[in-house]
This record gives sequence, structure tokens and C-alpha cells, in this order.
Amino acid sequence: MTTNESTIATTTRRALGSTGPAVFPLGLGCMGMSALYGTADRAESIATIHAYLEAAPAGTSTLLDTGDFYGMGHNELLINEALRTAPTAAREQALTSVKFGALRTVEGGFTGYDGRPEAVRNFLAYSLQRLGRDHIDIYRIARVDPAVPIEETVGAIAEAVEAGHVRHIGLSEVGADTLRRAAAVAPIADLQIEYSLISRGIEAEILPTARELGIGVTAYGVLSRGLISGHFTRERELGAGDFRGMSPRFQGDNLDRNLDLVDALRKVAEGKGVSVAQTAIAWVLSRGEDIVPLVGARSRERLAEALGAMEISLSAADLAAIEEAVPAGAAAGDRYPAAQMAHLDSER
Repeated sequence: MTTNESTIATTTRRALGSTGPAVFPLGLGCMGMSALYGTADRAESIATIHAYLEAAPAGTSTLLDTGDFYGMGHNELLINEALRTAPTAAREQALTSVKFGALRTVEGGFTGYDGRPEAVRNFLAYSLQRLGRDHIDIYRIARVDPAVPIEETVGAIAEAVEAGHVRHIGLSEVGADTLRRAAAVAPIADLQIEYSLISRGIEAEILPTARELGIGVTAYGVLSRGLISGHFTRERELGAGDFRGMSPRFQGDNLDRNLDLVDALRKVAEGKGVSVAQTAIAWVLSRGEDIVPLVGARSRERLAEALGAMEISLSAADLAAIEEAVPAGAAAGDRYPAAQMAHLDSER
């Protein structure tokens, strides 16, 4: 989709690549309901999942994204409860996208990733039990294990597909070369990777490669962890356990510079009579029908705001104004602390 023609933000479904399922244009990222953003309200989290499932038209698959290491399994158990208590029709249309491989400590630290075939089978067995399902719809390693060729990891997931325990193979935060190597082993439905107005690194090589190979993109961080939502302020104090307290983009002068970008974006949003968050989400939706943004709403209020982005039409003039307010490469600070950036195959 180009920026020199009028664009409508979305249709009722988007396909996850040439081999994956067609899903509702917005996926729900569930991580924040269990970890990394401070305390969450369990009842509100489940109500938010229910509201998301019921927002899709009848017969349209929804996409719940999680990781087996989100809250040490807490998030999968939360999704299990939400699905068990959801209306039958909504539950039957829900698809699960699960990341695995992260190694954790009792204190919650990350110590690396395990992509060995035997580890894939082990992680999968536990996830199926926690989710209460006989299969996972899309399964992916969260980060490439540098000690294990991606061919071996993907091959193990392909065996799970053959056995009926997994429906589709996904990848997460991999570069173009790894994407090609993985796709040579088995069909890849989608690549999950950060993509937003202030994280546009995939546009140079990764996104064109995915499109060449017929691989869809599930874009996380579309609001940059709330930074460009329009709700984050310079005065906000982050609680203990909130990942953003260590994120370079939320620190000191970086935060000031990034919120200046948000202020510029706010003027564009106000000119259209919509919110900053809706504008940022609609921009990601406008980048192509092969991109499904994941919104990390933790409340029904934030979910309703995010869903409103699908009703926004962006003209060529609107897109130009948005990108003038937030130019490519304008963000201050890396998207992760240095130690975590080192795990990103997509940044090499």
C-alpha cells in the first residue's frame, strides 16, 4: 500500500501470509495482563479478552498472542480461563499464538533461549497443558537460539505440525537471512516483530523479504509500550516490575524527545477528531493488508479505543502529515536495553 493514494485502514480479515489463517485485523497481545507492566487486574484482563473475542464479526477468527514465559505460565493460564468462560461461538473462533524458548530465573530474570528440538517438544507440552488445548495455532521461538541452527528449531515445530499439536509455524524478531533459511525448511505463516511509527527498521530489508516469501507480519509494539499512545506523560512514575523503567526510550532526555514527537502527532490526530493511539494504530494498519497489529490493551477502555482505529480512513495527505510529525528514525533511544538488543537476530 503506497502513500500516494487514499487508503481505508482495514477490511474485516487479514491473512497471515500465504499459508496462515485469515484473522481479525487486530490481534490482542496479552503479555501485559501478566508481566512486565506492573500489577494487572485479573478480572478486568479476562473481561478485556472477552470483549476482544466478541468484537469480531461472526465467523471471523481472533488472535490471542502470548508467551509461555509471560508471568512464568500465568498468561497461558489466564487465557485458558478467559476462553473457558467465553461464549461458545467466540471461544471456537479464537486462535492462539505462542512464543517459547525463554529461560528464566526464580527472580524473573532472563538467562537466554533454548531452541533445541527436545526443548521445543518440552515447551510445547507444557503450553498445551496450561492452555487446555489440543493444539496451538501458531508456534514460534521468541528469539533465535545462537547455539542452535534455526533449521533445527523450525524442523522440530514442523514435526509438531505433522503430529497435529501445532497448526502453523511462526518466527519472532529474525533478520532477512534467518527468514529465508527458516522458510526453506517449512512454510512460515508470519513473522512477529516490532513495527510502529518510531520503530521502522523492518522496512529496509526484513519486510520486503517477508513479502517476497509470502510471510505475513504480526506487528507488536505498535504504540511502543504506551510511549506513543497519547496517554504517557513526563510526570508518570513507573512501578516496580515495569519493564519501561529500564527501556532507553523512556529515560531522561530520550523520553522528552520522544514525547515531543507524540505532541506533534497529537496535532494531526486532533485535526481528524481521533485519538493519538488510534492514529498510530491506523498508520500501522495502512502499511499493508499482510500486517496484523497486536494491541496490548489491558482494559476494555483501552481496547475500545484501539478497535476504533479500524474505522479511520487515512488519505495520502493524512499519511504525509503523520510521517512529518514522526519521521522515520526520529525516535531517541533503542527499543530495548543493550543486553536484550544483543538477542535480536533482526538487529544484526
